[in-house]
Amino acid sequence: MKPEQIKEEISRLGLSEQLLLVEDIWDAIAASNSEIPMPTWQKRELDRRYKEYEEGKPALHDWEDVHKDLREKHK
Repeated sequence: MKPEQIKEEISRLGLSEQLLLVEDIWDAIAASNSEIPMPTWQKRELDRRYKEYEEGKPALHDWEDVHKDLREKHK
């Protein structure tokens, strides 16, 4: 089936059916997660952050402060 045909069939479904379909698709993607390669740069960054975490170095910020700063920055 072509993507256009799939989209057309999905558009015929009710909202609850569409949501269940999305859930099923997401579950299928998550189940095959091990097949998705992680870029080297991302692995290095995650390793770096984890090392900082283990050493107690990460700078943690209160969500309310971050939210306030972002709102001020993007007025």
